[in-house]
Amino acid sequence: MKRFLEWIGLKARLDEKVIQSPHVNEGDVWWTCVGENVGKEINGKSHKFSRPVVVLKKLARGFYFVIPTTTKLKEGTWYIQFRHQAKIMAACLHQARAIDHRRLWSKIGRLDDVDFSKIKAGFIDLYS
Repeated sequence: MKRFLEWIGLKARLDEKVIQSPHVNEGDVWWTCVGENVGKEINGKSHKFSRPVVVLKKLARGFYFVIPTTTKLKEGTWYIQFRHQAKIMAACLHQARAIDHRRLWSKIGRLDDVDFSKIKAGFIDLYS
């Protein structure tokens, strides 16, 4: 059962937040409020509608291009597997999106250069 009304309430609270953008780097992994989404779009989990994302690119101050992740092993060109905190995860390249800093919940780490390069290369290959 979709929880759209719950998500709308949280989204409104996120929008009202007046906070300074945290220090974010490309390659960081953050818990992010991605929301309750439509159809096959990736959803967040828990009461925060969150999931880990990889910060692919800083677009502007407080605005980032991110790639949601999953711990379900997926195959195909839309997914790049990597290891983070002893877990095998997959970056869901087809679910990439731009987000405002108010969606960021907490930083949970940073990818090593090899894994981050694999994700960037996979994204470029998929969309070029």
